[in-house]
Amino acid sequence: MEPAERRHVTIRGVVQGVGFRPYVYTRATTLGLAGHVTNTPDGVIAEVEGAPAAVAAFCERLAADAPPLAVVDTVDHRPVPVTGTAGFTIVASRSGDGPPRTLVSPDTATCADCLAELADPADRRHRHPFITCTHCGPRFTIVTGLPYDRAHTTMARFPLCPDCAREYADPADRRFHAQPVACPACGPRLRLLAGRPPREVPAADPVAEARRLLSAGAVLAVKGLGGYHLACDAGNAAAVAALRRRKERGDKPFALMARTPADVEALAELGPEERELLTGTVRPIVLLRRRATAPGVADAVAPGSPDLGVMLPYTPVHHLLLGLPGDPPGPRLLVMTSGNLSGEPIVTDDAEALERLAGLADAWLTHDRPIHVPCDDSVVRVCDGEPLLLRRSRGYAPLPLTLPLPVPATLATGGDLKNAFCLGEGRRAWLSAHIGDMDDLATQDAFAHAQRQLSALTGVAPALLAADRHPAYRSGRWARDQAAGRPLVPVQHHHAHIASALAEHGHDGGRRVIGVAFDGTGYGDDGAVWGGEVLLADYAGYTRFAHLAYVPLPGGDAAVRRPYRMALSHLRAAGLARTPDLPCVAACPPDELRVLETQVERGLNCAPTSSMGRLFDAVSSLAGVCQYAGYEAQAAVELEAAALQAPPDRRAYTFGLRVPPAGTAGPVVADPAPVLAAAVADLRAGTDRPLIAARFHAAVAGLVTDLCELARARHGLDTVALTGGVFCNTLLSSACARTLRARGFTVLRQHRVPPNDGGLALGQLMVAAAAATAHPPQGEAHVPGGSRQSA
Repeated sequence: MEPAERRHVTIRGVVQGVGFRPYVYTRATTLGLAGHVTNTPDGVIAEVEGAPAAVAAFCERLAADAPPLAVVDTVDHRPVPVTGTAGFTIVASRSGDGPPRTLVSPDTATCADCLAELADPADRRHRHPFITCTHCGPRFTIVTGLPYDRAHTTMARFPLCPDCAREYADPADRRFHAQPVACPACGPRLRLLAGRPPREVPAADPVAEARRLLSAGAVLAVKGLGGYHLACDAGNAAAVAALRRRKERGDKPFALMARTPADVEALAELGPEERELLTGTVRPIVLLRRRATAPGVADAVAPGSPDLGVMLPYTPVHHLLLGLPGDPPGPRLLVMTSGNLSGEPIVTDDAEALERLAGLADAWLTHDRPIHVPCDDSVVRVCDGEPLLLRRSRGYAPLPLTLPLPVPATLATGGDLKNAFCLGEGRRAWLSAHIGDMDDLATQDAFAHAQRQLSALTGVAPALLAADRHPAYRSGRWARDQAAGRPLVPVQHHHAHIASALAEHGHDGGRRVIGVAFDGTGYGDDGAVWGGEVLLADYAGYTRFAHLAYVPLPGGDAAVRRPYRMALSHLRAAGLARTPDLPCVAACPPDELRVLETQVERGLNCAPTSSMGRLFDAVSSLAGVCQYAGYEAQAAVELEAAALQAPPDRRAYTFGLRVPPAGTAGPVVADPAPVLAAAVADLRAGTDRPLIAARFHAAVAGLVTDLCELARARHGLDTVALTGGVFCNTLLSSACARTLRARGFTVLRQHRVPPNDGGLALGQLMVAAAAATAHPPQGEAHVPGGSRQSA
C-alpha cells in the first residue's frame, strides 16, 4: 500500500457563491480523501490527503467538472506534509491582509429547481419571492465584501431560521452554503405601497394586488436585483403613453418582459441564438426583429423601431408578477424599463425610490433586502449568429476580461455617453456595470460610488489613469480631479474604440490593423468632431488614413436633436439646391432656415464634423424618415428600419474619394456629395423611402470595402476592426463583414464588449498601458498617447 499524500490546492476565478465548496466536499469524500476547504480573499483553498491516485484524480478534473456558475481561471497545487487527520470538512472563511484575488459571480436568473418549488403548493417555499440556491439568484448586487459569505452580503440582516440553517449546513443539500438562502420564515419581506404619501397596502398577497393594479392600467415601481423597474401593461395604450410622458422618454423604445418564449414568438422573429439568450442564466434584454403585427403590444412601446427589446423573467418576483399556473389572469406582457427619469441613474434605495419615482409610479412593489451595487439590465442582439452586446451590465458584470498583454494597475474612465469605466491589472480587466450618461450630477455620483466599490472587490489600486481626450468630458474632468499625482493618459476617442476591439480579440498589438471607427461624436486631434474614421492603429498609436469629408455641425447638440439641420448642412456642402420639395427643407421652420443659412455661412457655432452618425441622420431626414430625434441615434435606427423593408435591389449609391498621390502625406477623404445627389434624384423620381435607405446602407458598406482595399494596397494590412456605435446597426455590420471577408480580409467585430461608448474604457486601458510602457512616468506626469503622422 502506497503511503498517503497531502496537497494544498488553490482555485481562483468565480469560485465563491456558486456552490464550489460543496462541490469540493462531495468530490473529496467520494474519493475517500481527508482534509478541508475554505473561502479566502485569494480564492478557494483546499487541502486533500489520501492515496496518491485519489489525490491526483481530485486535482485532475477539478476545473472541468465545476458547478455550472463557476468560472475556474487557475488550479494550483503543491505537496504539503501529511497530517494523518480523518474526515473532510468545510471550515469557516478566512480573511486576509492582501488585496482580493478571487472573483464575484454576476447575478443569475432563477433556476429550474427553484421555479419548480416556487410553483409547488406542497413546498415550504411555495410562492416565496426570494427563492434561491447555489445555482441562481443575487450575487454581485448584494456583495459588500470578500470572502463571499452571508456576513459580507446585504442578507446579513436576515438570520437563518432553523430549517434554512439546516439546509445551509447540509453538504447534500443544494442550498449548502448558499449565502442568499431564505424562506418565508426568515425573510426578506415584500410590500406594496400606494397613495400620496405612499402607505403600505393591506393585502394578503402583495404580488396578486400588484398584478391587479397592472391589469387596471397602473404604473408600478418594482424593486429588482440591481435597481427599480417601472412596469405597466404593454397592451394598454393609455398606460404606456402615461409612462412615456412621465418618464420624459421621447420615442425611445421600452423593453418588454414576456412570460414564456411562446409569448415572444408571436411578437418577433426568434432564432436559436436569440432563444438561448432569452432562456439562459443571464436573461438580458434581447433585441429581436419585430413581426409586421405584434399582438398585445401598444404602438407606443417601440415607435419607429425595427426591433422589440424583450426579456424573460429572471427573479421570483417577476415570475409571480406575470402569474404562475392557476393564477387569476393578468398582463402577459409588461413594459419593464429602468426606474429613473431619462438620463438619471437607476434608483436602488427604497427611500429614494419613494421620492424620485413619486411622479412616475402609482404604486411600489418593494422589499427590505438592500441593493448594494446598482446594475441595469444588459442589452444584446444577434448579428450573423453571434451575440452583440449593446449594454454590458447585469449577468455579465463583474466578470473580468482576459487581456492579451499585462497592464499596470489602471483605471480608464470611459466616455460621457453610455458610461462604463474599466479597471485593469496584469492580464485582467473589469468593465463596470452600465453607469449612464454623465451629464447628470446623480450619474457622476453613481460613477464615483461604483468605482470605489469595484476597486474594493477587485483589489486594483490604480496607479495610472486614462480618459477621453475631449477637454469638456465630465469623465475626463473626474480623472483630472482625482489624479492626485498619478499619471493620466488622454486617449483619442476612435483610437480607444479600435483598441477595445483588438483587446477583445486577443490582439497583441504587434501589427497595426485597419480600424474603421464610425460613430456620432469624438474629439479629433485637430479640434474637429470626428466620427467617420479609418485609422491604421495598434495600442501604441495610429495614423488617420481616411475620413468622411468635413461639414459644419450647425448648433452642436441642436443638430443632433433635429436631423434636418444635418441634412441641410450636407446639402449645402455638396452644392445641392435646398428646394422646398425636399423633406428636410419642408421640416425646417422658415425662420430657423434663415438663421441656419446665416449660421453656416458665417461659421457661427458650427464645428466641422466628419461624423458618419451625423451622415446617417442627414440621409434619414433627407429621405423623410425622421426629422426630430427624441433619443440618441433615433434617426439612424429608423433609417435602418426603413432599409429592412426594401425589396431586393442591386443598386448602391457611391461615395467620391479624394486620394492623395502615393508617397504624399494626408488622409483619403470620402465625399458624400455623390451619395446625396443620387438620393435627391431618387426622391424627385418618386423612389420609395425604403429603397433610398437600403441604397445608402449599401453605399456605406461599399465605402468601407473601398477604403480597406486602398489601405491594404498601400500598407499591406489585411485585418479590419469594425467598431463604434454605427456598427450596432446589424444590417450595415453584416454587409461590411460579408464583403470584406469575400475580399480576403480578417474581420474583427465586437461581441463580448459593446462597440459603442460602453466599450470605450477597455480600449483606453490598453492605450494607456502602452503609453506608460513607452514613456515610464517620473512622479506626476501627463503621459502622451496619440497619432503618428500619415505615411
